[in-house]
Amino acid sequence: MMIPVRCFTCGTVIAGHWEEFKERAREGDEDPEVVLDELGVERHCCRRMLVSHEDLVDVVAPYQ
Repeated sequence: MMIPVRCFTCGTVIAGHWEEFKERAREGDEDPEVVLDELGVERHCCRRMLVSHEDLVDVVAPYQ
């Protein structure tokens, strides 16, 4: 659904990085590794949360 506010593993707040990551890495042509480094996301668990997230709000919304 939506990006979780905190990382499931360490509890660090990651939701604030989602919009910029999505614009630059997913919709842009930048390397996700470089974008995460520039955003200051260093832990592997937090990086996993951002890289593997699939935004399904638009897909599920018509059925609610």
